[in-house]
Amino acid sequence: MISITVTALVFGVVFLAELPDKTALAGLVLGTRYRASYVFAGIAAAFALHVALAVAAGSVLTLLPQQLLHALTGVLFLGGAAVLLFKKDEGEEEVRRPEDQSFWKVAGAGFMLILVAEFGDLTQIMTANLAARYDDPLSVGLGAVLALWAVAGLGIVGGKALMKRVPLKLITRIAALLMLALGVWSLWEAIAG
Repeated sequence: MISITVTALVFGVVFLAELPDKTALAGLVLGTRYRASYVFAGIAAAFALHVALAVAAGSVLTLLPQQLLHALTGVLFLGGAAVLLFKKDEGEEEVRRPEDQSFWKVAGAGFMLILVAEFGDLTQIMTANLAARYDDPLSVGLGAVLALWAVAGLGIVGGKALMKRVPLKLITRIAALLMLALGVWSLWEAIAG
């Protein structure tokens, strides 16, 4: 059974953490050069694979004793908050242009770009952490993949317009505060439990 609460929480945290990341920029760059639906198909497939791996890793963490699990997830959330607060702005990454604009070439370029660029990324680690925290792989996976797809879609369709209206620094700070709160909460549970 899918928990709407867990799915919504995961969506919010992952969405805010991924929005200032290179994914929106990569989607924007690819979306201006190629057919948006082809780009989105490739990016969406890569994110689905990333989320499946993260949820599987997080599910393995649930085998740890509860206090140790809460302490570990607390430290990981605090680390993620620190990364968001102290990371430097990233420049535009070079995107290789496929020779033709067929679905497989364009989707493949988007898939490979995200597969490589996002492997071991903060949101993948955070998704594993959330899967361990909530022990609800389906809800966590759904929330994470929908958040990543939403960021990719925003990047492809309207990244520049969004960034003009909402300061990137504000989005990053909100995501960091959410992760900080989750980290403190997890550590409290480890100490109190």
